[in-house]
Amino acid sequence: MKRNTDMNILFTSSGRRVALLNYFKKVYQEQNINGKIITADLKNNAPSAYFSDKHLIVPRISSPNYVEELLRICKQESIHLIIPLIDTELILLAKNRHLFDKLDVKVLVSSVELNQIASDKIKTFKFFVENGIPSPKVYTSDELQNKAYKFPLLIKPLDGSSSNGVTKIHNEKELNFFISYVQNAMVQEFVEGTEYTVDVMVDFKGNIKTIVPRMRLETRAGEVSKGVTVKNDLIINAVEEVVNLLPQPVGCLTLQCFKKNNGEITFIEINPRFGGGIPLSIEAGANFPLWTIQVTKGEVFNDQDYSWKDNLTMLRFDEAVFTERIQYVN
Repeated sequence: MKRNTDMNILFTSSGRRVALLNYFKKVYQEQNINGKIITADLKNNAPSAYFSDKHLIVPRISSPNYVEELLRICKQESIHLIIPLIDTELILLAKNRHLFDKLDVKVLVSSVELNQIASDKIKTFKFFVENGIPSPKVYTSDELQNKAYKFPLLIKPLDGSSSNGVTKIHNEKELNFFISYVQNAMVQEFVEGTEYTVDVMVDFKGNIKTIVPRMRLETRAGEVSKGVTVKNDLIINAVEEVVNLLPQPVGCLTLQCFKKNNGEITFIEINPRFGGGIPLSIEAGANFPLWTIQVTKGEVFNDQDYSWKDNLTMLRFDEAVFTERIQYVN
């Protein structure tokens, strides 16, 4: 595929990620970048469809021709970069990165190994333990059978995302119920402290550009609805140590951790993609869209940037899109 001065980006599983699209469009205007912001989703009524330059309908990620369809779109639309926005396609795109390389298309996705670690909570826990990274204890089936635990506990799907199925457990009755109710249930220690979501930007060589901790003030449907940036060196340094241990991280990573009441930083999750709360970090001055475009063009992060604004608070609310373009069958 012939390169030019344009930068055409394809956002897959674009869904409701309107704010992120708008920040990329803003960078296009500020930097005089030519090109299109193209979205792809299973649905024609995804809100993002009405904010991108072009929206395309694609099959389910589980479909055998999903990758083939993305390759076709890349050729048709002269795509330079693919940015996946949902967990379930990260491993698939990482495994097929070589097919996009043949078209000279970059995919903002970390290694297969990293995505496998991140997609399975047990593997995430083992990675933390093996590397000496503090993390809430995960109880084995033997420990559960022998009642070698203390309440409260936390139960969640080992392959879940967006906090779906995450439940605090207070007693034996609740534990017995939710172990059978939650699919692929994992039981772990409940951590008391302040929860942070931390956005990290790395280039294609794993060099870190910035780390932005966001204190989670309130969540809704697993996504932060209220948050505040916190320039805490203890958290930033702990996250940097974790990222440097990850196998071939690329692009935006979102890590979740707690600052426990005793001051210890303990990690619970790794999400190797743009998180739902990334607009707060961008608005604070961490220019993830610009840095993404720069690394796509081959730039390497030789210097870090921590000039983003501390104590910026985000309060999210719903907006509506009104259109007569969608046709429904009664």
